[in-house]
Amino acid sequence: MNLGIIGAGTWGMALARMLSNSGHQVQVWSANGPELDRLAATRVQKNLPNMIIPEAVTFTKEMKEVCTGKDMLVFAVPSVYVREAARLANPYITDGQIIVDVGKGIEAETLMTLSEVIADEVKADIHVVALSGPTHAEEVAQDLPSAIISACKDIAIAEKVQDAFMNSCMRVYTNTDVKGVELCGALKNIIALASGMSAGLGYGDNAKAALITRGLAEITRLGEKLGCRRETFAGLAGMGDLIVTATSMHSRNNRCGYLIGQGYETKDAIKRVGMVVEGINAIPAAVAFADKYNVDMPIVRAVDAIVNHQADPRAVVASLMERDKRTEVY
Repeated sequence: MNLGIIGAGTWGMALARMLSNSGHQVQVWSANGPELDRLAATRVQKNLPNMIIPEAVTFTKEMKEVCTGKDMLVFAVPSVYVREAARLANPYITDGQIIVDVGKGIEAETLMTLSEVIADEVKADIHVVALSGPTHAEEVAQDLPSAIISACKDIAIAEKVQDAFMNSCMRVYTNTDVKGVELCGALKNIIALASGMSAGLGYGDNAKAALITRGLAEITRLGEKLGCRRETFAGLAGMGDLIVTATSMHSRNNRCGYLIGQGYETKDAIKRVGMVVEGINAIPAAVAFADKYNVDMPIVRAVDAIVNHQADPRAVVASLMERDKRTEVY
């Protein structure tokens, strides 16, 4: 299969290697020309120093070239750049192409998921698939066992992506609940920020477990209001991705939250992480969703208060613990 990857970050390049090693033709585009030159010359992605990019993977600085003649296009850019990338790609995308989005986020201005953003910009008759789950690039780059969800309303298209991405190290499941899968991918990053903050404040495993569990309850409540399937949130895209993002040393969101909990200002924490922290980007949309659909999301609002309104983390934790007593419900 002939695949184009839009974006040369850690996830894009980990997938480029994996797909090339599975026998597919892979070409990578990035807006960062000097970085593409460096990747082509060194065959090493700077944040994945132990991964060697196969010689068969080619690079291009031309959007037309990466789109033309491809069976699938993989969008692997940060959420805030998805609309711009789709707009640039639009003139070169043709009817019938499969677009696979591997980013995780929600556009704050429109409350569109990333697959909806792509469909909004691309005028051709395309199929958009959301690929999401507990898959750190650092582990996929080393061929460690992983599992992921291929989500599309058309199950036949989801299965085509399943076939393309599945190998001895990557198990791919299908799901038709696209919005549910994408909500999980975006909002779990906010809960991961909270988990990191908790650790940074010196709280223990009890607090982390509570945040993960009750955070999933918040995401599920919102998802059900939006017509998503409850089962999606208990699966790989929901609980699976939340666990790995809220507990792993590889998680940018967890690390950023930890630094904020230790007293760093948000901008300084992001700078120290050195990569995009998608949980920060997802907060405005999450709060807007909660307001629009009248969904109780206290952990999301707590993270918003700390990140965007300079609230004291310990005071915010105290306010969470002092909320009115209630029965455990989702």
